[in-house]
Parts: sequence; structure tokens; C-alpha cells
Amino acid sequence: MLSSNEYTLKEAIEKMLREFKIKHKINEIRLRESWERIMGKSVSTRTIDLRLSNKILYIKLESAALRNELSMSKEKIIKRLNEELGEKAIESVVLK
Repeated sequence: MLSSNEYTLKEAIEKMLREFKIKHKINEIRLRESWERIMGKSVSTRTIDLRLSNKILYIKLESAALRNELSMSKEKIIKRLNEELGEKAIESVVLK
């Protein structure tokens, strides 16, 4: 059993990410890297930018038709991306 000031490596890294307030940036990078695999090539090639801020994922798209199509699947998108990250990092999606 660990004493109160001892952490596993995983706990220490998680604590460091929270303390330096960079956890959301790490999650944003992970989302960018896995975006094509999760959403598919057709969505990926029409995505201009992804930004994660305060548990809101902002997705900038070049196609109004795609934006309309994805707006009907927001909950599914949130679920798939949170599963990829292994935590509830996204609560809402804003399509631009």
C-alpha cells in the first residue's frame, strides 16, 4: 500500500496534467490524431479545424451539407470520441 505522498506513475502523470492545466490540450491532440480513423476519410478531409475548450468540441467544417448531417449525430460523435479518450472529456459539440 502506498503512503499518502506516494503515487503510481499513472497517478503522478494525471496529477501533473491537472496541476499544469494541460490535460485538455493532450486530449485535443489525441482527438486530432484519431479523427480520421473515428469519423472516416470523407469527414476528415472536409474538417478544417478541431478545438477542445471547457469540454466543448468545436468542429469547423468546409461543407454546410456535412455540418447539417453531423448535427443530427452529435450524441453519437460525443460518445465515440469520449470512448477513444477513455474519459468524459467532451460534453457538447459545436459545428461551425
